[in-house]
Amino acid sequence: MSLVVEDTHGWLLDACSLIDQAYVRCFRLHGDLKSEFVARFKRQYFHILKSHAGGGNNNNKVSHYNVHAENQDVLQRQERPSKKRKRKHSELNQGEIDSRVFHEKVRSVILEGTKSLVESATLLGFLHGGTDAVKDPLPNPECNLANLCDMAKELPLVDAEDEERCVQFLDDSGDTSHLDLFSCVTENPAEQAVMMMMMGEEYVIPPRAAFLLSDFSRMQPLLRYGRKFDAIVVDPPWENKSVKRSRRYTCLPSSQLKKLPVPCLASPDSLVVTWVTNRPSHLRFVRDELYPHWGVEAVAQWFWVKVTADGRFVFPLDSPHKKPYEVLILGRYRGESRSSPSEGRAGVPPVQDQRLIVSIPSVLHSHKPPLAEVLKPYMKADGECLELFARSLQAGWTSWGNEVLRFQRSSYFTLTPPPASRSSPTIATQL
Repeated sequence: MSLVVEDTHGWLLDACSLIDQAYVRCFRLHGDLKSEFVARFKRQYFHILKSHAGGGNNNNKVSHYNVHAENQDVLQRQERPSKKRKRKHSELNQGEIDSRVFHEKVRSVILEGTKSLVESATLLGFLHGGTDAVKDPLPNPECNLANLCDMAKELPLVDAEDEERCVQFLDDSGDTSHLDLFSCVTENPAEQAVMMMMMGEEYVIPPRAAFLLSDFSRMQPLLRYGRKFDAIVVDPPWENKSVKRSRRYTCLPSSQLKKLPVPCLASPDSLVVTWVTNRPSHLRFVRDELYPHWGVEAVAQWFWVKVTADGRFVFPLDSPHKKPYEVLILGRYRGESRSSPSEGRAGVPPVQDQRLIVSIPSVLHSHKPPLAEVLKPYMKADGECLELFARSLQAGWTSWGNEVLRFQRSSYFTLTPPPASRSSPTIATQL
């Protein structure tokens, strides 16, 4: 039950189950040895039980909140006594004023929609809370993929005319020593997931998934891949003070996003979805500069609302520091056409505005819920999908980024034997 509830307000997702759908059949490949197992993303990453009740207006039922892991630094700063002079409540800068205005516009949409979806999910027995029983140690969150991408810049580029070398396939030998993960798109063509040793670690690759591990300077293989995509999801590393302090990843100036080759990758009327922080300047940039530069017409604004295991916001809805929601701006690629073809042609309905995606968030920083199921109604059947700045893979999708395999390490998964009826160690012929 991955899509737990859908109503006029949006969807309530079981994000962990959505991930697991791709790994019900997984094979570890090592030479002639092939073993089958079921891989499940560790539930402890979605074990959000408590809510941070500091600040904000707590007079709502869906408003007794707490913390997502990426907000831990905020809580630590709140717990430490500040030596700085406290600023008067009235001393707001223009960005804070704009944020407050934006929040007041969307507040009722967030509150009413979340209440409806949470109540329905609770009746179905989904948001029933839980216990603090999960005590298994978490894997080391450090990721060296971005550093490896920097080192790979010293390698010679693949000849632009050598089209065949821009893509490579995982096979049933389990040998990955010949793979060039930085200069070629790598595909798993099989109908099941595979686990392989790459760069000294084991990674789980979902079925029919393709990926390119690179940064801006090495996107050419993706362009030579020869595919046009019907949905493109962009999750930029937006600049913000919290990330700069924590040094979790390298931020990217907004102006650099215009260099993304979205027009070269998008099919006509492709759905373009961009994750945006709640900073009004970023929202304006996407709508007024980035999308027009790409030839994309903004058509809708959605919200990802983060709740605890018992359905409470992870942060106070009116908190002046962190909000329990993030924004997605959806658009249609129109190219250089001056006209705006009406949505809904070719059997695809128009994208509805002000929809919510409600889920228990992962404690892993920047680990977004999969969007494949909620985007499916707004694109043609069997459309090609691409994620830019990806940190994980999705079955049937192409993904690019300098940390594209970050959450595919086997240490993030629990491995169990397959059902007895499929315990044979044979592997499908597609591999």
